[in-house]
Amino acid sequence: MDSNYTAISKSSFVDLQIHDDIQNPLPQRKTHIKLLPLDDVERFADPKIGNGQSFEEDDDDDDDDFDIDDYPLVSKTKTSKGSGVHGAVFNLTTSIIGAGIMALPATMKVLGLVLGFVLIILMGILSEISVELLVRFSVLCKASSYGDVVRYALGKPSKVLSEICIIVNNAGVLVVYLIIIGDVMSGSLHHVGVLDQWLGNGFWDHRKVVILVVVVVFLAPLCALDKIDSLSLTSAASVALAVVFVVVCFVVALVKLIEGKIEAPRMTPDFGSKRAILDLLVVIPIMTNAYVCHFNVQPIYNELEGRTPQKMNRVGRITTVLCVVVYASTAVSGYLLFGKDTESDVLTNFDKDLGIRFSSALNYIVRIGYVLHLVLVFPVVHFSLRQTVDVLVFEGSAPLSESKKRSLALTAVLLALIFFGSTMIPNIWTAFKFTGATTAVSLGFIFPSLIALRLSQRGERLSIGEKFLSWLMLILAVIVSIVGLIGNIYSLQSSSE
Repeated sequence: MDSNYTAISKSSFVDLQIHDDIQNPLPQRKTHIKLLPLDDVERFADPKIGNGQSFEEDDDDDDDDFDIDDYPLVSKTKTSKGSGVHGAVFNLTTSIIGAGIMALPATMKVLGLVLGFVLIILMGILSEISVELLVRFSVLCKASSYGDVVRYALGKPSKVLSEICIIVNNAGVLVVYLIIIGDVMSGSLHHVGVLDQWLGNGFWDHRKVVILVVVVVFLAPLCALDKIDSLSLTSAASVALAVVFVVVCFVVALVKLIEGKIEAPRMTPDFGSKRAILDLLVVIPIMTNAYVCHFNVQPIYNELEGRTPQKMNRVGRITTVLCVVVYASTAVSGYLLFGKDTESDVLTNFDKDLGIRFSSALNYIVRIGYVLHLVLVFPVVHFSLRQTVDVLVFEGSAPLSESKKRSLALTAVLLALIFFGSTMIPNIWTAFKFTGATTAVSLGFIFPSLIALRLSQRGERLSIGEKFLSWLMLILAVIVSIVGLIGNIYSLQSSSE
């Protein structure tokens, strides 16, 4: 009789794994399951030989450091699918390098070159430390999302709060993306849009119309994808476009610097006026927004082929180095190019003559290239937003990947809300200074620090250096949040007066 099944090679291996409940992921007794070739499994399964010897329990202290999650959870066969290190780096980099890069030259204008450059590096280092702590305890808790590890360490109310922070932060970032796309393509009050320069006046002068077309035609199909690994290619393309933007800015600034066409930049912050001091209070929270990617760490780790904490830490470190280089180059070159005229969204500055050859062509390359970058980044941030909303609203339901209708419905609703938000918020500085002082600081530094310190109290080993860094990040994050909120309130009062 014919059969649809084929024989399994005796050289194959059986991989048995234990999945404990999230509420009790650390049993007192650890069951050690050996991975054996199938011919050995058959031998031990023989009642005359095996006597159950293929499994054993061991309580020796030498094995206390064993954790099944320290080993790859994805079977390394030809049929396995997952993201490699490069794909994970592209996805994590795309989660970081978004609209925040556009505000960095304006922060450099406020902070000065020296302090601004130091803070870009310092924020990158602290962000990477917080990501590694999050990965470590996510594996310990077997958490599949940011909210899961928060719940295990801090309880369900904190989990709900963290999910609300993710929703507010990601929705705010996506609103900023649409604002930038609209301003660049259709123009703003003080700047000419790309479509105006190409086609003259028309219906494309209205930002709302341009944004609506971009959302429906370009963003909706990408946002409908179910797996973040499906966005690896678009993430790679978005990183390449961001690099093009940085290279063009850097080269133009270098050429003008050699030709002596750049004014001397300010090296230190300006404390000469009340307005300057208010800007200084709100600019650091804006910078914290630039490195927040923590909400995408778990989805990227879960789809990493042969995943281990060490492999994910390598992904995080490569990403951090890449982002620090991109951010520092953009902030310095953007500020050198436009000086005191640097806008909160530096991309809008590229509608004028740059003072070098091929200025018009370079302007188009920078603006259109970065609009395409934002279009490709948008789905990656939207993925974690949709996943978090689903967990919060449809708790206990089947996974979103198993319900296509619910996934599409959530995508449509979220895109509609983000579109309406982009029509009401005036500029990216307004959005960034509030999310930076609240949700971004919480997701990037406060929650990871609290998770590490809380689990340390439960007996998880933290080195003295890790405890010190956790407390340092927590204290600095709280100070930045409080000072940023006070600065935002005073700046709103000053502008209303």
